Amino acid sequence: MQRSRKGIALLITLMFVIVITVAIAYGLKQVNDATKIVKQEQFLYQRSIIVEDILKILNNSRELHASVENNSTSDFYLLLSQASFIPFEYEGVEILLKMKSARAKFNPAMLNETTSVRLREYLVRNNINSQYVDILLDNIGGIKEDNSYNSAIFDENPYLFRDYIASAKHLEIINDYYTKEYNDNALKKVDFNQLFYYGSDENISIDVNYATSEVWEFMLGCTRERAETLSAGGGNYFNIEDLNLNDDEKEILTSAFDIKYLEPIIQIELDITLNGQESKLSFEYDIKNKKGSHFVYEI
Repeated sequence: MQRSRKGIALLITLMFVIVITVAIAYGLKQVNDATKIVKQEQFLYQRSIIVEDILKILNNSRELHASVENNSTSDFYLLLSQASFIPFEYEGVEILLKMKSARAKFNPAMLNETTSVRLREYLVRNNINSQYVDILLDNIGGIKEDNSYNSAIFDENPYLFRDYIASAKHLEIINDYYTKEYNDNALKKVDFNQLFYYGSDENISIDVNYATSEVWEFMLGCTRERAETLSAGGGNYFNIEDLNLNDDEKEILTSAFDIKYLEPIIQIELDITLNGQESKLSFEYDIKNKKGSHFVYEI
């Protein structure tokens, strides 16, 4: 009997130790979770302060605004070239600032009868089925009550946003659907992040001094080599004659696309690191109007 009592006492003690251990482990987990939350909140707060300060710096930058006030394409190009990558530290936060033109690409939200033809031709030259354009049109055409879409993409993705191409991840879903539907991997031939601008603004122009080679190839229907040459010539275009286009190319460019030679809207990208946490932030800055917009956060 005494041995039995000792066994029971030992079992109770063991169970008590297990319960205490679990309780301590749970408590530590709660503390760790709370610490993480505090760190995240600190990170979010720090990030918002950084954005506010960077906007102030941009608003007060004499060099930035002088290039616009002087209406100097070459000054603006030189400024962006010199300030394309700026690493710095801010109150213990490591930041890499990237600055580039926000008007180097084409927004699919601007697809119309003319530009759709140009895009279909560009895709066919890359051995991509031209019906890819129809899928894009579905994704920028909004909700249709009669379900009169060009494709079945929303049968597989019923909650997919369909007012405009919102991000690279949104386009990735569209591209995955095309690849499976047509059993075709040809989309890999095109760097869509260099071709497309993501957002809702249908009234943006393309600054030819920053247009990517993918955009040139799409707009003119020229060879990749010619497109790369045109892209490399950026900073030297002040009017249509500087592009050295033939008459047909001039007609295509000016009738189908809204082009500019100085569009002072820049894309700011921030890579932020604090206490081992990394975050990305991007936004557009309109130099003329001293205004930031299209803020996108990634944690």
